[in-house]
Amino acid sequence: MKSSSNVATLIERYFTDRLMHQRDVSSNTIASYRDTFRLLFTFAQARLRKPPSALVLEDLDAVFINAFLQDLEKRRGASIRTRNLRLTAIRSFFRFVSFEEPARSALIQRVLAIPSKRHDKREVHFLTRPEIEAILAVPDRTSWLGRRDHTLLLLAVQTGLRLSELIGLDRDHIHLGAGAHVQCIGKGRKERCTPLTKLARDALKAWLKEPMRRGTKALFPNVHGGRLSADSVQALLSKYARVAKESCPSLASKRVSPHVLRHSAAMELLQAGVDCSVIALWFGHEAIETTQTYLHAHLAQGSPGQAQAAQAQQANAFPPERPLARIP
Repeated sequence: MKSSSNVATLIERYFTDRLMHQRDVSSNTIASYRDTFRLLFTFAQARLRKPPSALVLEDLDAVFINAFLQDLEKRRGASIRTRNLRLTAIRSFFRFVSFEEPARSALIQRVLAIPSKRHDKREVHFLTRPEIEAILAVPDRTSWLGRRDHTLLLLAVQTGLRLSELIGLDRDHIHLGAGAHVQCIGKGRKERCTPLTKLARDALKAWLKEPMRRGTKALFPNVHGGRLSADSVQALLSKYARVAKESCPSLASKRVSPHVLRHSAAMELLQAGVDCSVIALWFGHEAIETTQTYLHAHLAQGSPGQAQAAQAQQANAFPPERPLARIP
């Protein structure tokens, strides 16, 4: 048997050559895929009595992979979503192997043919316009911190940027001329641009006139000039949501988080009639199915007329051919 079919050798090349050098994937993706193969090797040790260094491709056939996925669900209690994520990592590896070991195409194709499991669509939590306005009204804009927090939350709920994207923004990522937009690096280190409304543009224009803290490039720095942490943004949002409940009681039953602001932005765009394919581009969704989660939530709470319009929009939606590079 050729040494090239040794799984340990292939895994090393997969992570170093394919993921890190060729695809330049994010550290989060690498960590997730690493955990998948750590679990897979632990399962192989128990089932096949082989250490990772002794595994060959023939050991990882479709029967073995299916048994591993069942073990994740039954013994480890993994959710269907987690099971599907593990399968995604395995498929990615086997697609790489298909070029490295074409002589084992039959085995590889059987593994790639293992289907994902269907699961219930997750509930989308979002805020209504009055709830959003109540939260935005809380920060004290006579202070530097209040102006920072108000601008940050306004940008979050208007653009739908992920929390990591928000805290990673630099001042020069904001473009306020013709076709005003914010530029960011999203999942998979893909660059995209999202348009700014006049309200957000005016708020950012005023914020950029504030003196920089210790020469920082960060758009939303902390008081020392460093970048805000994810925990600090969650804490300030929770603080403002608690105060906003006094004027907007419906917030008492809502879970408010930075990701809920992202959901709220998507729902507002849908309600304004923006097509799903456009929202997918602006939000950095790789698959149109992710965006259509919002469409299902919109259908569930809309009128019959709105539901028909939304269903027509879903029927006409199409996945983007490539990530958006520039919004004119």
